[in-house]
Amino acid sequence: MPRRPPRKPDPALDLSAHLLTLDAVPAGRDPAELFRGSGPVELEVGSGKGLFLASASAAHPDRNFLGVEVAYGYARLCAGRLAAASTGNARIIHGDAVRLVRERLPDASLAAVHVYFPDPWWKARHRKRRVLSEPFLRSCGRVLAAGGTLHVWTDVEEYFREAMDAAAATGAFGSPREEPEREPSHDLDYRTHFERRTRLAGEPVWRAVLHRAPA
Repeated sequence: MPRRPPRKPDPALDLSAHLLTLDAVPAGRDPAELFRGSGPVELEVGSGKGLFLASASAAHPDRNFLGVEVAYGYARLCAGRLAAASTGNARIIHGDAVRLVRERLPDASLAAVHVYFPDPWWKARHRKRRVLSEPFLRSCGRVLAAGGTLHVWTDVEEYFREAMDAAAATGAFGSPREEPEREPSHDLDYRTHFERRTRLAGEPVWRAVLHRAPA
């Protein structure tokens, strides 16, 4: 199902403290420097409407959350959500997540990477666009600190199995463990908008957490 056009953030909001471009992140720069406070940095790949960034940053003020979203309208929407809440420990980058992880982030600079409901690219000729490929997962292993975590959720079992095989092939992660499902108590307690839509439709979700193996 195609995305609906995102609504525009309040034009009165100043998004400059929350919205970055990929070109504004120099290669090798510690992502912790993008935030005012200290604390580990977690990356969300494909932030969409920003529910995860907003809820996770509010629930964990001792951590910093960096999102990356390729669609400019959704990146602005996410930044607007963070700006409206005056969130100090979350920012969004407009750009390609693969390039960010492969080219810009230094080794062992992240405590976690979150990939929730990535586009499955169903057609055979489009499968090369799947983000959860072995090269991308190898890059995730490089930027994660030892013991750091990779969280993968998808509603496509075939994609999930393929991603787990690709992660194993990198040699960077321990065996995947199922991430337990819990019942959200309210709308903002879902991790993403897509999770809410999928769960309310009664459709299954495959979840795993993988730990970065010691170097």
